[in-house]
Amino acid sequence: MFSFFRKNNAPKKRKYFTKDELEDALLEADVEYELVEVILEQTYQKKITREILRSKLLATLAYTSYQEPEFAPPFVELIVGVNGAGKTTTISKLAAKYKEEGKSVLLGAGDTFRAAAIEQLTLWAKKLDIPIVSSKQGHDSSAVTYDAIDSAKAKGIEHVIIDTAGRLHTQTNLSNELRKIHRICEKAHNGAPHRTVLVIDGTQGNSAIAQAKAFNEMIGIDGIIITKLDGTAKGGSVFSIAYALELPILYVGTGELPQDLQKFDKYEFVDTLLDALFEL
Repeated sequence: MFSFFRKNNAPKKRKYFTKDELEDALLEADVEYELVEVILEQTYQKKITREILRSKLLATLAYTSYQEPEFAPPFVELIVGVNGAGKTTTISKLAAKYKEEGKSVLLGAGDTFRAAAIEQLTLWAKKLDIPIVSSKQGHDSSAVTYDAIDSAKAKGIEHVIIDTAGRLHTQTNLSNELRKIHRICEKAHNGAPHRTVLVIDGTQGNSAIAQAKAFNEMIGIDGIIITKLDGTAKGGSVFSIAYALELPILYVGTGELPQDLQKFDKYEFVDTLLDALFEL
């Protein structure tokens, strides 16, 4: 499922690690240095076994569980994130997942800032054979959001996924726009958005963490989806992101195909790393 080490550069499997050996191994797996230091400082044993490290790694993922709120259909999801994080592709994967589960889905092309975003999402809607509410570039994204939710309610659709602009999180106009969209969701449907999801690029390290903190301050994030954890990336960044943000990890993206969006299981994730480090 995950690739923690570069090809031909994985550490030799051991029954235990010293602190120095473990530090090197965790850094190579792309765990941020600051978190590696925290793990080592909280580990008092000279010989660190699989069981000891497992408890430490699981502790860094303590906030990754998520409980879906109660809601009256449709379930409205607001998807946010900067350009290049894989937001549009992730939306298509979510839509495909819901459709495979037998649920009805509607997309809202709320990123009216970028024409390519509207076109890309429209192509995905056609490919998945699901409805989409869109407008032209430059039109009011809040109006698109309202119309998408209103259309879903009228048609009895169960899930609404709203795309949003992915301009740099430091821009004031994006902050104001997202807050407005958030308010419009509530106006269109009581309790909406039921889930605000941040899509972040797992290869970006501290940059992704800074983005997430900024978006969380803007509108409040309910969960994150980490993308680009395929064979070219090392999955250890997930530990750093989860530890720094204290937010649930909903899914991880490990490729381009719909089935490559996988529900995050912290036990499976930790055990995959441990399997690469320790003798069975």
